[in-house]
Amino acid sequence: MPRLSDFQLVVLTAACQRPDHCVFPVTAKLKGNAAGNVLKSLLKRDLIKETRAKRDDTVWRHDEEGGRMTLVATKDAFAALGIDPREEAPGSEAESADEAPAKVEAKPNTPAKKPKTKAPKPPRKDSKQAQLIAMLRRAKGATIDEVVEALGWQPHTVRGAIAGALKKKLGLEVTSEKDDKRGRIYRVMG
Repeated sequence: MPRLSDFQLVVLTAACQRPDHCVFPVTAKLKGNAAGNVLKSLLKRDLIKETRAKRDDTVWRHDEEGGRMTLVATKDAFAALGIDPREEAPGSEAESADEAPAKVEAKPNTPAKKPKTKAPKPPRKDSKQAQLIAMLRRAKGATIDEVVEALGWQPHTVRGAIAGALKKKLGLEVTSEKDDKRGRIYRVMG
């Protein structure tokens, strides 16, 4: 059995237990692109494979022809987990998991649908994050030391909040510039 990480085991086990052996929805709680990296590593090991997505399947990617692709567990996945695919319930797709996908014709000139993304929730008015944003929105901006003094945070926490919560999660445009008197000044644009 190939050595698998905990997340790889969770993904494969869930897929092998489903009647259609579909990898999606991924039940492991992974941050950022970690889920994509886990799935790519499983693809590379031939433990999962791409197949045409059915109408209600989650789409992994679109192929060159605009066809919808999803991921399913292969017979190698069952072997890696020590599961006999013949023990699956009748009518399951264990036998067909390694067969070539049926050719599905895409409608010509049909734009691919973009996945719906939720807009990040604004911070509460009375939170420290809201206070940080207010300080950075001032015309004069704020330095790390000023934020540390106002919020009682450590400097590394302020830098992490600016890079993680404000830039990545909330999508705010944070700029910084060097000032001879005050040091590095951070501002939120817009």
